[in-house]
Amino acid sequence: MAKVLICATNYGTWGEELQAQWDACKKAGFEVTLATPQGKKPLPFAASVDPKFYDPIQKVYVNPEWVCNRCKELVDGDEWANPKKFSEVDMKDYDAIAMAGGPGVTLDMCNCWELHKLILDAIKADKIVAALCYSVGALVFCRDPENDYKSVIYGKKITAHPRAWDFYGPGMAMTYDLYGTTDDNKGTDVVTPGFLIPLEDLVRGAVGPNGACISRINANRESPQVYYDHPFITGTSVESSIAFGDLLVKVLKERGL
Repeated sequence: MAKVLICATNYGTWGEELQAQWDACKKAGFEVTLATPQGKKPLPFAASVDPKFYDPIQKVYVNPEWVCNRCKELVDGDEWANPKKFSEVDMKDYDAIAMAGGPGVTLDMCNCWELHKLILDAIKADKIVAALCYSVGALVFCRDPENDYKSVIYGKKITAHPRAWDFYGPGMAMTYDLYGTTDDNKGTDVVTPGFLIPLEDLVRGAVGPNGACISRINANRESPQVYYDHPFITGTSVESSIAFGDLLVKVLKERGL
């Protein structure tokens, strides 16, 4: 039975980007451990559990109602209630590490030393490293001291949230309103000028001349974009969440886990 460490932000995951891989691994019978930077329940960005949320850039309704209901069920129940801290887990206990995306990951995951250590330990032990949407940024910023501090994805084929989909431009200031907040788990009141990092641009630089950035602007639920270039499984954005979870399960089963 595969043991999977799923990592999420404390400042606003995108609900489905955590839910889909969580449910896929659970359905497969895997043993799943949830971890966050603070060891607090990962709460979804409020817009990500709103079936009426309309993406002003892509001009689509992003969240199916059943997804919103399932995410709220997970938040309101016990399954996500007691995550470990990144600093409390060790990759020797797991077969894979998988990271959920969401606006908050750029605040507490992309340049997180504890998370980078888990990623490097997984790579050195030939374990699967999976990242969805903006958590791919954690791979960009995770550097290999044994390879001239190049990104760990140097030379790899990696998906990236397209530049054309970024919340960037006039009137794109963002608050980080979360669903399910409590007095001791409020998230943050920071306001940012849209998304903090241009992920596609950073991935293109990080993979180098022999790698490739896969950033399809026509990816959608009917035609999602995920890719496996060992040891990395990456997925574009929320529309690819289900495909990402399915590919993670498939790769681990093919490895005999």
